[in-house]
Amino acid sequence: DVLSTVYSAQDTSLSFVDANVYPYMKMVVHEKDDQFVTPYQLQYLRINAMPAPEGCVAPNLLFQAKDTLEQGEPLAFALAFKNISEVAFDSLLKVSMVITDQNNLSHPIIIPKRKSLIAGDTLQVLYTIDTKDLQGLNTLFIDFNPDNDQPEMYHFNNVLYRNFFVKTDRYHPLLDVTFDGVHILNKDIVAAKPHIYMELKDESKYLALKDTSLMNVQIRYPDQQLRTIHFGDTMRFNPADLSSGKNTASIDYEPYFKEDGDYELIVSGKDVVGNPAGNLEYHVSFSVMNKPMISNLLNYPNPFTTSTAFVFTLTGAVIPQNMRIQILTITGKVVKEITQNELGPIHIGRNITEYKWDGTDMYGQQLANGVYIYRVITNLNGKSLDKYHAEGDNTDKFFNKGYGKMYLMR
Repeated sequence: DVLSTVYSAQDTSLSFVDANVYPYMKMVVHEKDDQFVTPYQLQYLRINAMPAPEGCVAPNLLFQAKDTLEQGEPLAFALAFKNISEVAFDSLLKVSMVITDQNNLSHPIIIPKRKSLIAGDTLQVLYTIDTKDLQGLNTLFIDFNPDNDQPEMYHFNNVLYRNFFVKTDRYHPLLDVTFDGVHILNKDIVAAKPHIYMELKDESKYLALKDTSLMNVQIRYPDQQLRTIHFGDTMRFNPADLSSGKNTASIDYEPYFKEDGDYELIVSGKDVVGNPAGNLEYHVSFSVMNKPMISNLLNYPNPFTTSTAFVFTLTGAVIPQNMRIQILTITGKVVKEITQNELGPIHIGRNITEYKWDGTDMYGQQLANGVYIYRVITNLNGKSLDKYHAEGDNTDKFFNKGYGKMYLMR
């Protein structure tokens, strides 16, 4: 299209030309001399203009982006953009960033407009990207001054593509459950007021187990009703703290089972991306007896040569306030008294003491080989505990009026 014709050499303005409509122009000079048939020779053609600014991405000044990450690991992205011209940009610079995932879905990232770049100035884009939902191969695209937001000489050097791969978390978390610090077996007796501790561990260093929905607790009561336990006064959720170096969430559950009988605990857990803690839920059945009782106390092994531990069962809600084991000669002389503190931690249910008697008296002197008598003395609220007899328990034949026998054979 011919925009204008100037019939005589002179200075003229190009303000009538819309640069957005005609970004490129060509000037053609026609010379004619009818008198001497010798046209003037053009010495120069000059256009005075205010050039547009020009910027480009500058990874040589700043660039940061990992190419492979674990799922949930933050992608710290950083890139510099520099005005390489002698003209300032008119206004705040617009920046566009889009992530295209492995399913070819676009995830635009909102970035506020940045500063207006003067000649030679540089701006930096620093952004942390959450990779929790970006498994697989992704492409990050960043564009400075997109859609010709403001005039610029060229645009091809304003863009950058960056591929990065996010490894899918396929590891299952680990679930651990204890009653008063003990891993119980099915049908074990537990306290009527137990401290049930449930712990969920995950290997991820980035996807913290912080949501209460990741763990579910149910109790089947003796009447066979199954009830979901909600967080409140008796059950507390402890979220994971990644700063500790461990990704572990836990639940402290302190119920009161008022009714004697058989119960069942059902616990399920999963990590942040949905991997379950095992293919099946955790199930364990247990029995509750509110009356405080103690079974016959046995020593194991018996006979023994170097040491022997003590085995017994407690029922009720709390352990005795005082418990001690006396060891006597066959003449009835007390040669050793083992206190509750020496026995180590005990709990409601089946106990095997950490303490092992090595056949020495209260002064540490070795006792002679032979038969020794022992008995247990308990006290709870000023009363001795009644005897507990489990179904099929035939240990009474080893006891005479609450006294048992042990054999020391070195």
